[in-house]
Amino acid sequence: MNTTRQFVLTLSCPDAKGIVYAVSGLLYQAGCNIIDSQQFGDVQGEGSTGLFFMRVHFEAPEHLAEVATLDKLFANVREQFGMQAQFHSLARKPRLLIMVSKHGHCLNDLLFRWHSGQLPVEIPAIVSNHPDFAELAKSYGIAFHHLPLPPGASHEVKRAQERQVEQLVSEHDIDLVVLARYMQILSPEFCEFLKGRAINIHHSFLPSFKGAKPYHQAHERGVKLIGATAHYVTADLDEGPIIEQDVERVDHTLGPEDLTAVGRDVECVVLARAVRWHVEHRVLMNGHRTVVFR
Repeated sequence: MNTTRQFVLTLSCPDAKGIVYAVSGLLYQAGCNIIDSQQFGDVQGEGSTGLFFMRVHFEAPEHLAEVATLDKLFANVREQFGMQAQFHSLARKPRLLIMVSKHGHCLNDLLFRWHSGQLPVEIPAIVSNHPDFAELAKSYGIAFHHLPLPPGASHEVKRAQERQVEQLVSEHDIDLVVLARYMQILSPEFCEFLKGRAINIHHSFLPSFKGAKPYHQAHERGVKLIGATAHYVTADLDEGPIIEQDVERVDHTLGPEDLTAVGRDVECVVLARAVRWHVEHRVLMNGHRTVVFR
């Protein structure tokens, strides 16, 4: 697919009549061709936010095929409806920085999807607090940055390490940081730096099991469903806005290692979906929730 002149417009604003007409009409008058359009109004129920969300995939004529030009064209409609609106050029692949610790299943899965063309991104760097996956990164031709953290590191030591990551994010013009089983609690300062552009993955159990061996705890309790949750990173540990979840059914015949293997498979799939939807500009924030146009 030739993406040279293709764009995605994402927007949110207070719900009102005429938004779809105004957006589609402006694009039509400008000579754009709408390829796909989705919208959602969160206006029903006690917990509704009263916001309207829209994603439009379109092709622009050559003289308009720049984000800055489209932004200028859209200024009056943006002001009229009080919109938060962004144009994204599909000619530019989003840039990822992946962070990992000692469990490499999600990292390996993302690298395979990227290398095989299933994930339309660029991955200029991998960061880890352990050296284990340096050779894996090298095999894909990706720079590996070992930024160690001693056990029980103080807040100051952690912040010094995080500032190194922040520098890499800036140097490499990173659009999204993926915590692919990066087993460190991020500081509030780092979470604020990454706000809206960092995705984490973790297991989902009911009841909740915390600690180093959650799948062993799940086995002891006879859990029948194993799941995973991908969410945006916030200072509230594992409580950021959810992007994707999935589950697999298990039974009494599976031991702790079997449950771990099933769980890792689910984690890989859920994280890959969340990353893909984010880089395809399908995820919009709706308070503490998300709207995901699939």
